Order: sequence, then structure tokens, then C-alpha cells
Amino acid sequence: MWKTFYIKPNEIGILYHRSDFKKILQPGIHNYLGWHWQVKVYDLNQPEARIENLELLLRNHWVEFQDYLLVVRTEFNQAALVRMGQNWVSIAPNQLVAFWRGFIEVESHLFDLDDSLELPAPFLQQVRRVALNGLKKFQIAEQEIGLLFVQNDFVRPLEPGEYGFWSFDKTVAVQTMSRLVPNPTFPLEELLIEKHPDFVATYCTTVQLSRNFVAIVRDRGKVISILPPCSQKLFWQGVEVEEIDISGDAKLPSHLVAELVSGLPETVELSYRSLHICEILPQHIGLLYINREFCDTLQPGIHAWWIFGRSWQTEIFDLRQQTLEVSGQDILSKDKVPLRLNLTAGFRIVNPLEAQNRLSDIKGYLYKELQFALRGAVGEKTLDSLLEDKGEIDRAISDYIHQKTAEHGIEVDSVGVKDIILPGDIKTILSQVVEAEKSAQANVIRRREETAATRSMLNTAKVMENNPVALRLKELEVLERVAEKIDKIQVNGSLDSILTDLIRIDRE
Repeated sequence: MWKTFYIKPNEIGILYHRSDFKKILQPGIHNYLGWHWQVKVYDLNQPEARIENLELLLRNHWVEFQDYLLVVRTEFNQAALVRMGQNWVSIAPNQLVAFWRGFIEVESHLFDLDDSLELPAPFLQQVRRVALNGLKKFQIAEQEIGLLFVQNDFVRPLEPGEYGFWSFDKTVAVQTMSRLVPNPTFPLEELLIEKHPDFVATYCTTVQLSRNFVAIVRDRGKVISILPPCSQKLFWQGVEVEEIDISGDAKLPSHLVAELVSGLPETVELSYRSLHICEILPQHIGLLYINREFCDTLQPGIHAWWIFGRSWQTEIFDLRQQTLEVSGQDILSKDKVPLRLNLTAGFRIVNPLEAQNRLSDIKGYLYKELQFALRGAVGEKTLDSLLEDKGEIDRAISDYIHQKTAEHGIEVDSVGVKDIILPGDIKTILSQVVEAEKSAQANVIRRREETAATRSMLNTAKVMENNPVALRLKELEVLERVAEKIDKIQVNGSLDSILTDLIRIDRE
């Protein structure tokens, strides 16, 4: 029996007899006698030769296959790229892969992974848009620097450009960092400084401070970082570093106060983490304590100190006159009358250090002492004496409070009782007393006026008795008053008779 096999123009066949390789069949018709012949056909449009038992066939029949196959064999430390016409495939380490020759152009390239994981630039250009197994590609922009990490270990920096790295059995990562940010957060910063000095020297400025120094880092004149003592930090090259010795005077000079405390908002935010800042307004004064000990008196203005290595405390005092109200004090007078009083005091702090050292609460102390003084002054007087002379209470309180505050650096300028509030029933009784007093005074004045009027009339009568002219004048005055009350006068007779009759009428 004959067996016929047809191989198409785009195919190639492998002839087996009882599973033993015999030959490779080219396109065409092939006839063989017997039932034990078998042909496996492969489409040359798919260049990869997926041949069973390829390793065994190549070992035993390499001569027959070498003209038909491109064999790619990679070791444990190798990878390969294979170009098949316009297509590319990658071959992992420890692989054996074969490709048919002739129908589609095929070429292979081996890469030693021990030498470098990076794919050379000529190959990277050709596979730029091809997704390949085991090959990672990265793009570094012109304003960036890339940091290459293999197995989480830093390997080298990457300048702007395109890169490809083999990642078979290894973790490959690239962290991009902007060169526009002068103080980025470098990964594994301490390790970079210790293990990769070449990278640090080429790209970075390193700031390493001892325990007595702080550093101000500026980029193009703008403060971007303030570093505390015993710190280290990486910056891109180009920054300006000013190191300041704080072992002696930790106070900032005026130009740094203007820059760090009163400057740009971003700078001020940075500064508040590193500075103790105290602003003293006009008519105020400040006390500075370092490590809980008094150090200096602060005049109006903005003051700032480096906080590192010391504890700082500032107390601010208002030197202007202040008012203290002691309100709603319920006190019994000497005659047991319950009173409610409101007191106002004006005071100034004349010696802030003495006041701070002697008193923990200045206003609380003054309030308490004014209470004591008010109670003492009111409790020793009767209601009548209090109402007659409220100034006496003010003087008693003033004398008392001056003795108490003189040794505490406080000066009380004025003390006065604003209100004395009586209970309702006492207020009614006092109103009645006042009303009675005023009524009696009114009666006395009325009697006095009546007596004076009577005496005046008597004196007038004596004058007119001995003086007819004066009497006549009085008559005319009376006539004038009468005439004022008459609307219409009808004259009958002579004017002399009219006057005589009017006078007679008035006398009647």
C-alpha cells in the first residue's frame, strides 16, 4: 500500500517511520510504500517551530535540521530577542526555541544578563511599540531623573531618555524624580549617602549637621528647608546652604527674622517648626526664660530663637493702665444692713519681673485683695455714715491696696465704689425719711417767706402814713392793676371824677 503526502508551498513537513525521524519534506507530493509512514506538517507563516521532542531531534539529527531551523538556546543568565519579519519575540533564560528559516526572515540576538540587564539602544528603538514578555520599558522626561532599582537595590541613575530592562526572575523598578523640585524625598536616603557616593557627588548636595548647627537651605533665594541639628538630607545640586552655629546665642538676627518670620507664607510655615517666636506690641514688655531661668527683658518688636537644645518661655505684660471690676459684693454694714456694692480699680504693672516672680495670677490677686479691702471698709461703718461719705470708703480701700501691691510691682492708680445697692425694704424706708426731711424743710422755708412778706407790708404802711405823695403813688399803682382787668371803660363826666370814683370803688 502506498501513502501519499501533499506539502503546500507555505508548509514544511517532517517524515516519521514508526515514530523515527527520517527526513524533512519540502513542498510537493510525496509517496511512500507501507502503512507506518507519518508526516507532521508545519505552517511556515508561523515561524516558531513547535516540534515535539525538539531537544532529542537536534541532538541526533542536527545535520539534517541545521539548514531549516534557527535554533535559539539561552542559558540561565541569558535572554534573547528574535525578529521574525516585522515581529519580535523575547526568549526567557534556560529555553530552547526553534524557528523555520527561509519563508520569513528570522534572526536572533543573545544578551548576557550578568553583564547588563539593559537592552541596547538600537534594539530598544526597534521594539519601542512592541510588548515583549520579560522586558520593561521606561521613559524619563527631560525635567526628570530616574533611579533604577533591581531587587529593591539601587543600581544607577537614569538620565532623560528611553530605557528597557530585562526582568526575568528579577524585580526591576524605576522611580522618577522631578529636577524642578529642589528638595525631593529620596528613597533610601541614608543608604544612598553611604553606599553610592558617586551618584551623590554627581547629582546632589549633601547637608550633614553636627549637634550645634542648624541649616537654612535656599533655592534661587527662597527658603525651601530648615534642618535641625544632627540631621542629614539630600538636595539636587544648585541649592544654597547656610549653616548657623547655635551653641552660643540662639537668637535670630534681624535680617533672618524678616526673612523667616515676616517673609513668604511658605517660609513662615517652615520656620514655626524650628523657632520660638514672640511678638511684643507697643506699650508692652516681655520676659524671656531659658530652661526655666530668667534671661532677658524684651522690648516691643518681633523676637525669634532656635528651639533646639533648650526650653523657651516668654511672658508678655501690658504696661498700660488696666481696669478691674469687683462686682456684686454682698456685705453687711456695721448696723447689720445687707448691701451690694460694685467696685472699680485702675492699675498698672510697673515691674513685670517682680510681679511675675511673686504672683502666679496678677488679676486674681488684685481681685481678692480688693474684696478684702471693700469688706473691711464697709463692715466698720453704719449705713448712714456710708451714705454720707462714700469717698471715705474709697480712701480706706486705696490705702489698703497700695500697701498690698507696692511690693509686687503693681501700681493701683484709682479705686472707687461705683454703686451701693440697698435691699427693697431699706430703700422704701430711706425714701420715706428723705420725703419727711424735705417736707419739713419746705414748711420752714414757707413760714420764713410769709414772715418776710408781712414785715415788708408793715414797713410800707409806715412809709405811706407820713407821706401823702407815696400814698398817691400807691393808689395809682392799684388803679393800673385794676385797669388791666377791665376790657371797656365808658367815660361820663370829667376825667377827674372818673379817677375819684375808681379809687373809691377800689377802697370799698
